[in-house]
Amino acid sequence: MHNKLQLNKIPVGISSCLLGQKVRFDGGHKEGRYITKILSNYIHWLPVCPEVEMGLPVPRENIRLVKIKYNIHLMGGKTQTDYTRQMHQWSKKRLEQLKSENLCGYILKRSSPSCGMEKVRVYNEKGMPHKNGVGLYAQALKNKYPNMPIEEEGRLNDPVLLENFIERVFAYYRLKNLINSIPSAKEIIDFHTSYKLILMAHSPVNYKRLGQLTANLGKAPSTDFLNDYVSLFMKTLKFKATAKKHTNVLLHVMGYFKKHLDKDDKKECLEIIEQYRLGYVPLIVPITLLKHHLRRNPEKWLVKQVYFNPYPEELMLRNKI
Repeated sequence: MHNKLQLNKIPVGISSCLLGQKVRFDGGHKEGRYITKILSNYIHWLPVCPEVEMGLPVPRENIRLVKIKYNIHLMGGKTQTDYTRQMHQWSKKRLEQLKSENLCGYILKRSSPSCGMEKVRVYNEKGMPHKNGVGLYAQALKNKYPNMPIEEEGRLNDPVLLENFIERVFAYYRLKNLINSIPSAKEIIDFHTSYKLILMAHSPVNYKRLGQLTANLGKAPSTDFLNDYVSLFMKTLKFKATAKKHTNVLLHVMGYFKKHLDKDDKKECLEIIEQYRLGYVPLIVPITLLKHHLRRNPEKWLVKQVYFNPYPEELMLRNKI
């Protein structure tokens, strides 16, 4: 079937401690076994530890975000040394270096004053913490690469968020390869067509908006068009693909070849899709059944859909959602 992945390892940035590197303030690490044992088969990791790379030792004093008047500072917990300017300067330089690595995603260490994406402790001048901050490096990363999939390792313990992140990484990899090849209008349309079911599963509204955008493509894609398309495409995939939206897609798929199914096959398909909608079986069950019928009744448009193989089956992500 179309889109059986034949990909090189995808370059993804990561906080060094998540790979087991002993770079934390206390000399320890926070190795993520799924990251190092499973995802490493498909991902080329590019480890970064902001605090060590900007010159701090291991071990070191704990550093924290501190709000002084209207500004957020990165400061030593004991010495009160202000590392804010040093972190900003280093981040700008490091992110510029990463441009040549063709990054397609990033996993950050949660709660870190440098790498945390959200709910990082910010201390007021009286020493009281509030969990409403963003790590300085994480903020610079998000500003530099607004379309790139970025996630915290803690949130990846949620099967839905994990599946969403990995799907976006593989989609961004494909999309970047397409854009870098200076594509023709036909190649853009072919790519978009292959992702229609996935887009529908994430946001029917944005699915229509992207359809309108590509309908006005013209003979050659302009830089403005490509920027707009990439931005809206990746924004669309950030929406959760809920059971309700997946159910609509599954029924849409079934509609393409139901005339080839006998009464019992139709009944079985509808029952399995309903069981998925109700949460009795994971998504992989109706997907596998529909792929079986698609092999028996190839439908040209459906066969090209990335929806059936958005990432390697060995990751088994759809077995848990």
